[in-house]
Amino acid sequence: MASKKTMLDIAIALARVSPEYTNFNYLLDCINEWIACDALALLLNKGDVLKPVALQGLSHDTLGRRFKIDEHPRLYEICQATQPLKFAKECGLPDPYDGLLKRKHGDFPVHACMGIPLYSSHPKNPNLLAVITFDSLDEYAFDDLDSAELKQLMQLISAHVESVLTLQHYQHHAQHNYQLAQQLNLAALTREGVEIIGNSHAIQALKNDIQLVAASEFSVLIQGETGVGKELVARNIHLNSKRREQPLIHLNCASLPENLAESEFFGHSKGAFTGAHSARQGKFQLADGGTLFLDEIGELPLAMQSKLLRVLQSGEIQTVGEDQTHYVDVRVIAATNRDLKQEVAEGRFRADLFHRLSVYPLNVPALRARDNDVILLAGFFVEQTARKLAIKQLKLSVDTQVLLRQYDWPGNVRELEHVISRAALKAKQQQWQQDIITIEPAHCNIEQLSNKESYTAVEHKNALPELSLKEATEAFNYQLIMQQLERHNLNWAATARTLKVDRANLVRLAKRLGISVKKSL
Repeated sequence: MASKKTMLDIAIALARVSPEYTNFNYLLDCINEWIACDALALLLNKGDVLKPVALQGLSHDTLGRRFKIDEHPRLYEICQATQPLKFAKECGLPDPYDGLLKRKHGDFPVHACMGIPLYSSHPKNPNLLAVITFDSLDEYAFDDLDSAELKQLMQLISAHVESVLTLQHYQHHAQHNYQLAQQLNLAALTREGVEIIGNSHAIQALKNDIQLVAASEFSVLIQGETGVGKELVARNIHLNSKRREQPLIHLNCASLPENLAESEFFGHSKGAFTGAHSARQGKFQLADGGTLFLDEIGELPLAMQSKLLRVLQSGEIQTVGEDQTHYVDVRVIAATNRDLKQEVAEGRFRADLFHRLSVYPLNVPALRARDNDVILLAGFFVEQTARKLAIKQLKLSVDTQVLLRQYDWPGNVRELEHVISRAALKAKQQQWQQDIITIEPAHCNIEQLSNKESYTAVEHKNALPELSLKEATEAFNYQLIMQQLERHNLNWAATARTLKVDRANLVRLAKRLGISVKKSL
């Protein structure tokens, strides 16, 4: 453990909190200089789950996972502790990182484990902010660590994490009204199934746009290919708006029978038409005070488009079978995978409705345009699928991660979710006797063309490649580095020699490509 002088150095280093030092990877770099280990992770407390935000020595898809505290006994014990916790060597509790450690080739469980709970500085009611976990293949790695100095380290790290979180909080609220944005963040973070997974520039820009438009009352038109997550974006807009306590009503315009469309929108009175045996509220009445999400708006019949336009202009609706009008306060969010400008040009969509809906248009990027997000999303779906299939631990092999990165994903995020679900089921069937189930490329049932085949296909179709030169180069570099790391058991020095590059340059390139790195092992 660190000496008194080193402990002072630690305190000085962790006191460095500024807009340039709000990345938790800096914290892990500092800690790893004082406590040697094979895997290090910082997980923020999000109620009943722990969210990884920085890690070293673990598979990159771990960042996309969300660990339910009550499903992982070791993490549960750490969250309940008030001081650093070392697990006994003979501890029989399952380790959440089994099979995810990058140092070894194959599924070798971690032998030495330690966790530190990090609490806020509130004097009467300290809250659990996060936990930091240490894992080592050396079963004696943490035996000589001094308990008193570990408690001092816990206080220093807690103060640093709390300061970083506070700074991030104020950075966010500097762009929006503080009180409103605070409530919006709380609502979004506490609702299950609304997080947009991804760190790519395209997704970060989308998240920023969502935060900006959510605070307004503007109508929003969400555009994007099938399967990119347009409904998820709509939920985020609603949950980050002042209408978040009110209902979000969904209506799929593509499934509306034309003769019943008006009733679905505005409701009907008893006896308004044959079969109307009782009065029924429409979607606009149900969404009064809240948000109405009109999915597949491009499929809406022209006759209904004019009636929808009238509601958007005046806020007044007329129930089918009644003469009087009613005022409703509804925010409309629409989504489509069609090019509505082209639909307008061809006379299938009203130009005035298009402009009324697209006060603030949002474009959801295709998965192939999201850099390394496919691995984070895969990690998220792996954790979900493991829970559904009652699999103790489910992981992606290195070859599978390479395959997922190279695939074009015409069905986008929805296709990725289905691929992971099917692959997990196949892997479970083949490996049912194993504690750790590994998804291999053969389980995914997606095509992987070689470079030669890709070029031949492109030339044969007389078309340009869909990837840009930069994207294609990065994909090739990612695959080559991952293959050589696997070949050399994640030894960076040996990998650098094989690739005939400087080791430091290789590590920097790997970080930029989203490959988690550590000291030479």
